Amino acid sequence: MDCVRCGSAAAAERPERTARGYRRFRCRECGRQFNERSAGSLNRTQYPSDIIALVVLWRLRYRLTLRDLAEMFLLRGIVFSHEAARDWEAKLAPALAGELRRRRRGEGGARGRHWHVDETCLKVRGRWAHLYRAVDRDGDLVDTMLSERRDMAAARAFFRSAKAATGVTPDRVTTDGHGSYPRAIRSTLGRRVVHRTSAYKNNGLEQDHRGVKGRIRCMRGFKSFASVERFCRSHDELRDFLRPGTRHNQHVPADLRRRLHFRRATAALAILAAA
Repeated sequence: MDCVRCGSAAAAERPERTARGYRRFRCRECGRQFNERSAGSLNRTQYPSDIIALVVLWRLRYRLTLRDLAEMFLLRGIVFSHEAARDWEAKLAPALAGELRRRRRGEGGARGRHWHVDETCLKVRGRWAHLYRAVDRDGDLVDTMLSERRDMAAARAFFRSAKAATGVTPDRVTTDGHGSYPRAIRSTLGRRVVHRTSAYKNNGLEQDHRGVKGRIRCMRGFKSFASVERFCRSHDELRDFLRPGTRHNQHVPADLRRRLHFRRATAALAILAAA
């Protein structure tokens, strides 16, 4: 492990461990002593990394408030406040979303080149904001972006973000016919991209909006634009990562669903614990 102060690789592991069981090291170059959690965002936190990772995972995945999480862990003898859970989410959710976003770059193949794009409205500080979302024809996530406005600049920014997230340029884009989309598609994705305008062909995406809308319904709203942007992106990335990668109307047996969910949830917990 490299030194957290000077970056030297000349770090020797010490025989004793911390009170939480983490390995300790000492740098031969600068003499700094540190443990395996010193360089992460969870340094100096009171609880083990696996407990904090589970709190953040449940926060993003299930319809639980911050106080619900504090009460559930209280029954297991782990005491923390709802503000501590909020702070852990703010620290770890961006790291999880960034890693999952990086992993799916370039995936999708031919099916991932057919995008469905739409927006849904959320309230931030009592004002409406627009959550741009895109999925491919199998329902896999393309990208998510929150914008204060629904205009040409927002549409262009969303298509640039989606192209950077997937690493591919779509062959076809289906929208609801808003006037900002044709020019945004031509200027950002190219003139060869086929643009379809049909509200009925976007029914699958309209139904998919219910995931994020249902998740935030139990919450008391958002007070800052940054917090809702962070939460929506992390929720969508985790939700897409945990869903079985299937084609349209493909049946997945229940035992396979359980195995896939356990494997991917374990991988998400490992990402959160290592952040």
